[in-house]
Amino acid sequence: MNETLVKGQEAQDASGFLRTLGTLVELTKPSIVGLVMVTATCGALVAGGPLPLARLAAALVATTLVVGAANALNMYAERDSDALMRRTQGRPLPSGRLSAEVALGFGLLAASIGLNVLGVVAGGLACGLTLLAFASYVFVYTPLKRLTPHALIVGALPGALPPLIGYAAVRGTLGWPALFLFAVLFVWQLPHFLAIALFLQEDYRRGGMQVYSVARGSEAAVRAARAWTVVLVLLTLLPACGHAVHPGYFAVVVPAGLAFAALVFVKPAELTRVRWARRVFFASMPYLVIVYAAFVAAA
Repeated sequence: MNETLVKGQEAQDASGFLRTLGTLVELTKPSIVGLVMVTATCGALVAGGPLPLARLAAALVATTLVVGAANALNMYAERDSDALMRRTQGRPLPSGRLSAEVALGFGLLAASIGLNVLGVVAGGLACGLTLLAFASYVFVYTPLKRLTPHALIVGALPGALPPLIGYAAVRGTLGWPALFLFAVLFVWQLPHFLAIALFLQEDYRRGGMQVYSVARGSEAAVRAARAWTVVLVLLTLLPACGHAVHPGYFAVVVPAGLAFAALVFVKPAELTRVRWARRVFFASMPYLVIVYAAFVAAA
């Protein structure tokens, strides 16, 4: 009888541990971590020369820890506003599945481990860039979201740094291919997140977030999304200015850019603004993949 009770308690403990582990993974925002890993890998791939696979793999794992930590600390800081918004009410902290103290400790520990490992395996430049991404996201962008719509620009910086981190992990320096990927990712985030702010406008208003659509209005957000789309499409043509890129790059990127711009600028009468914004949001993701894939293949 006692053995049965012990086994039952062990099974219950194991189940509780797995639930907690799953909740901690959820706290890191795995979809964002995945995007960071892909873009950092692209930065490494355009670095040229043989890839130091072991060092790169260790650097990517360490970067994953730091990015996950930044997301966890973002959720810790925004737990009260998350409880007010429908799309975030089910997150670990507002739902009560995890305590704020555990989230804070997990975030700080993961960041510390990740940054130290990066410094050892990838060098000071990759570690410094990752620290910049972490600090700007957690300590600048997160509090600014409640104060100004210009937090969008600030938040685009840490989001665009992964290609530089991947490149620096391989080369120990920075080069124009990584800077190009950084610039594209920086600008891409602006219409992408302006679209999110449009179709989640009321949710952000309830949460007290001063995103563009809340602070400046829907029409201003639409105009800003269209203006940044023009900048983005033109930016993808920058490799034509003397850099050695295979012509196949432009054969892919030019029609993709025109198609994306047409989708952003043409709003059929039957589409509400919310549906238009959702369409822009979902179309922006494959567009980024096309541009990155074409550049990595052609560089």
